[in-house]
Amino acid sequence: MGNLIKVLGKDLENCPHFFLDFENAQPTEAETAVWNQVSAVLEEAHGILAELQSYNGAGQEIREAIQNPGDLALQEKAWNAVCPLVAKLKRFYEFSLRLENALRSLLEALTSPPYAPMQHLEREQALAKQFAEILHFTLSFDELKMTNPAIQNDFSYYRRTISRNRLNNQQLEAENEVNNEMANRMSLFYAEATPMLKTLSNATTKFVSENKTLPIEDTTDCLSTMACVCRVMLETPEYRCRFTNTDTMLFCMRVMVGVIILYDHVHPVGAFAKTSKIDVSTHIFFFRPFVVELLLCLGTSCFDRWPHI
Repeated sequence: MGNLIKVLGKDLENCPHFFLDFENAQPTEAETAVWNQVSAVLEEAHGILAELQSYNGAGQEIREAIQNPGDLALQEKAWNAVCPLVAKLKRFYEFSLRLENALRSLLEALTSPPYAPMQHLEREQALAKQFAEILHFTLSFDELKMTNPAIQNDFSYYRRTISRNRLNNQQLEAENEVNNEMANRMSLFYAEATPMLKTLSNATTKFVSENKTLPIEDTTDCLSTMACVCRVMLETPEYRCRFTNTDTMLFCMRVMVGVIILYDHVHPVGAFAKTSKIDVSTHIFFFRPFVVELLLCLGTSCFDRWPHI
């Protein structure tokens, strides 16, 4: 506890001090190409979340079909209920692939020479805002997915039914839309507790490994700077009073969660090491509503890397 009090007494001298306009940032001419590409993806994000939020599943139909295996009418009813839901799950998965490409474009823009990551974030605020929106969507999607067991139950029933019909040399029309290869990829995606976050983490790690000429510090500094800027804006009254929407504060908190998780996955020693450029101990008090979410996303191993709390 003594160490916790000590870190809370640290000032913000080492943090970058500038206002990142998450509400009104508009692209400059230099940002327009990437901004348009990412914007086309983000336009779908609200619809995806709305569909996921209203996802009720076919639990009742599946239970009746399982309890009455000889009743063909109930089998057909369950199958007809599950197929449109699986098509919806396929759209979610395909959206994750587009989101991955959008993140890669943003990382390329925000880490490219000759500017340092902090300069990029301050100069290219429209792109930084889109990066934040991707992180906000990702944690929102995964929060909904984690609390909805119907998703995996529906997909498991779909796969079992497909396998059973193959054994009987039957092919169902739904297989034309979700073939075996696609079903395997979707199965791996939804097996993750936080599938969208896993997608972004893998994409960020892949970006670092494929760009050999780009120092890994450029990517991790981009993430740590974003986390610090969010903290500064929340702690500094002159910045905080510039928010015109009360939801922006919660948005900043969630973005901090996202960048810390990505940093932890990409950086060789993680976010919880004493040498980390993110003071997680201090940040934790600014996103207390999302602490549990953060630890669930990182997994229980984070406790081993966080001995000073």
